[in-house]
Amino acid sequence: MAVKSAQIQTRRTDFSCPSIRSVFLLLTLAFLAAGCQKKSPSRSELRSITRDLVAAAQKAGGRDAEIVIRPEMGARQGERARLVADDIFVNLPDGAKASAVEVALDRTAARYHLAHVPRSSSPGVIRFDYLLDGRRTQSIHINVANAANANRTESVSGPRLAIIIDDLGGDLAPAEALLRLRYPLTLSILPNQPHSAEIADKTFRRGDEVMLHLPMEFEGSTAKPEAVELRVGMGAGEVDRLLGQMLEAVPHAAGINNHEGSRATTDPALMADVMAVLRQRNLFFIDSRTTAATVAYDAARQAGVRAASRNVFLDDVETREAILRQIDLAERDATKEGSAIAIGHPHPATIAALEEALPQLKARGVRLVFASALVH
Repeated sequence: MAVKSAQIQTRRTDFSCPSIRSVFLLLTLAFLAAGCQKKSPSRSELRSITRDLVAAAQKAGGRDAEIVIRPEMGARQGERARLVADDIFVNLPDGAKASAVEVALDRTAARYHLAHVPRSSSPGVIRFDYLLDGRRTQSIHINVANAANANRTESVSGPRLAIIIDDLGGDLAPAEALLRLRYPLTLSILPNQPHSAEIADKTFRRGDEVMLHLPMEFEGSTAKPEAVELRVGMGAGEVDRLLGQMLEAVPHAAGINNHEGSRATTDPALMADVMAVLRQRNLFFIDSRTTAATVAYDAARQAGVRAASRNVFLDDVETREAILRQIDLAERDATKEGSAIAIGHPHPATIAALEEALPQLKARGVRLVFASALVH
């Protein structure tokens, strides 16, 4: 018995060693931390919630309500893309049922213990998120087609101008500078760049519009091809796969415009395949018109895809004075035709010119709108 007691006592003494106590303390803390972590809802759980939300919105909105679901995909480096949240767009013909839809959504959300978090809204658009245990599961957009507001004359009259800034994704600073301007801007983001997803998310959370700046094959040898781009001769399946991957890299994209594409946009077969994908995903298309021979807009119209074409490039000449003149030209086009689309790039001179010009445009009665407002 004496030997046995000594062995037990030795074990107790060993466990009292400071280094061993530290190890056990760390293991205990790690175990407790793991137990406190909140598990993200599975894909099937998230989709089940979305289905119930959509059913509630449809019932409250009636048969004239159009509801679109856009899955938001994301992945950490080295991981496969996974479903992060669902964007639910409820499009109503007027504002009479907007409140009823929101109430119906909140009642359904309460059954799943979802928290309602308001986001920045604008005339005719109600935005909010649902969170489960602090994690966003759905983003809601209630859009009212005829959102006239008697107290905001700029929302019901005047020429409309959409300004798209593309080529974003490689550098975070220009995007943040554009978002600080506090005017409606549409940011078109290249896929698979270091900050593509981050810029898209910041733009979306700010309430501005996100587009995918879709790389397409160009004519000639004046530029370097993108690592991944749509090229003439690709089959419909390859177009669908690549375009799907690029949309996953730029979450929240409501539409696309072409990056380069002076060859691709002249090819009817390729454009027909692109438009088939956009129609299936309910995305709009803006033809950047990088060539006068483009057939992209016509292909979009034939496929039933909402579309429009660029009127003015802002910064072919990268000086503040030249860009201000192009903004004036875009304003004249908008005044003459009722609306216009201008495309620029995240150059310092462009951002400086916009900072100066945007308040002046508003003062002269020009309505700054998102690109999606000008497609048809």
